[in-house]
Amino acid sequence: MRRTAGLAALAIAATAAALPLTTASTAQGAPAAGRADVVQGALAALQRHPGAARSADGQAFVAGSTLVDPDGSTHVRFDRTLDGLRVVGGDLVVHRDAAGGWDGVSQTLDAPLTVDTDATLAKATATRTVLARNARTAAVRGDDRAEARELVVDATGATPRLAWEVVTGGTQADGTPSRLATYVDARTGEVIRSEQQVVNVDGQGQTLYSGTVPLQVSGSGSSYRLEDATRGGTYTTDMKNAEDSIFCQIFGAGCSAGTTFTSTSTTFGNGQASNRSSAGADAQYGSNVTWDYFKAVHGRNGIWDDGRGSFNRVHYGNGYVNAFWDGSKMTYGDGDGVDFGPLVSLDVAGHEMTHGVTENSANLTYSGESGGLNEATSDIFGTLVEFHAANANDPADYLIGEEFDLKQHAGFRRMDRPSADGSSLDCWSSSAKDVDVHYSSGIGNHFFYLLAEGSGAKTIGGVTHSSTTCNGSSVTGIGRDAAARIWYRALTVYMTSGTTYAGARTATLDAARDLYGAGSAQHGAVAAAWSAVSVG
Repeated sequence: MRRTAGLAALAIAATAAALPLTTASTAQGAPAAGRADVVQGALAALQRHPGAARSADGQAFVAGSTLVDPDGSTHVRFDRTLDGLRVVGGDLVVHRDAAGGWDGVSQTLDAPLTVDTDATLAKATATRTVLARNARTAAVRGDDRAEARELVVDATGATPRLAWEVVTGGTQADGTPSRLATYVDARTGEVIRSEQQVVNVDGQGQTLYSGTVPLQVSGSGSSYRLEDATRGGTYTTDMKNAEDSIFCQIFGAGCSAGTTFTSTSTTFGNGQASNRSSAGADAQYGSNVTWDYFKAVHGRNGIWDDGRGSFNRVHYGNGYVNAFWDGSKMTYGDGDGVDFGPLVSLDVAGHEMTHGVTENSANLTYSGESGGLNEATSDIFGTLVEFHAANANDPADYLIGEEFDLKQHAGFRRMDRPSADGSSLDCWSSSAKDVDVHYSSGIGNHFFYLLAEGSGAKTIGGVTHSSTTCNGSSVTGIGRDAAARIWYRALTVYMTSGTTYAGARTATLDAARDLYGAGSAQHGAVAAAWSAVSVG
């Protein structure tokens, strides 16, 4: 069935009940009773502006999160389908002003959908193609199971294509579990691209040394659990050095949750690695502070913005020097015990939990420039969580992972000079899309540091920082609070799954305009900071 561009009416579900709202509103969002009206208004606006949604016959939209600004302006996220098939990279945000007038759309789908949705390549053939390909790839080991889960329209490239999404399990080179989604052209059999769906912090590990910290626990008498009812029931478990199975990695089912930490008193751990509960207390503290940061500063009620908590797994694997977010929980390795300790420091906890926030807002694709922005977002908010905690045992700075670095205490990334690690990018270039996302994140990290702190030398958290610019300019910072508000609004209101660095410039300028006004000092600083890292 061939679908071509045109001004055909958009296929829109007739009732709000047919439009699942997957994310509850924030404190600034629409009341539950009013979300249906907001969604229907946005859908009606799309119908009046079909060209804005790259319209095509057979196209439909499913509503996600809604946000209502204090002035009454609304922003509604939609996922797109074509002939009932999910359009990867087809998500968009519809913006309307306080009077309900059209205020534009944020999306990264540049061309109208012109796709034949009849597959000529068999599902089993696509699966065999991916298995043969991954068997020759050193980045993933143990791909003995695969599943062609879904026929989709892949709109992440210049030309949308019908594709089989094939998911393989295995192990990444550093020991992190792998859930690799590979897209195979459903007509030609060509492998289009692959995307890692288990996202992690690409470093050497860390140990948390936050001293004695307050924790909310559950239970009474002489039986307590490391579970916090005040933060959505967030809890922490001991994996006892077990790892996930291939079946778990591919299907997300049958995974081990670990054993929830218990204690005969309200105290968990003793500050020593020999006590398994110590790492558990660190992970719980990190998720608590991250929860509190997003709620206090951005009005976000947990990862899903609906009050639900997630959970942490610690002591994953043997000598595993990493941590990861897999779509539902945070998992931390113990490090090697010599150079690196358990990966449960504040900035890493904030980093991993932020991957969940990103997945449930802009959902930045974890490859190319959008993948770099995904990682940068986690570094940015992981760092801001560290500042928010104001913990004297872990003074806040712009180093990522300095606490787990037992010998150097230098961390594995830094935001003022990303290239100091020998791999990260300080400045954007056309090749940034081809760089590992942990290293292309340096562009976004450098931008944020310049926006918040400015260029030049200064001491922060007892650490000397010094940031230069790519164009020889001097940048004056606007402070962390303003920079954080701008990035969060850009992420949740204007960025979509395929946003590039050029798109991030536009998104943050729009966010700064909304928050501080066009032509304000903050608006000008955003433009200057992006230019300073060669974006725009």
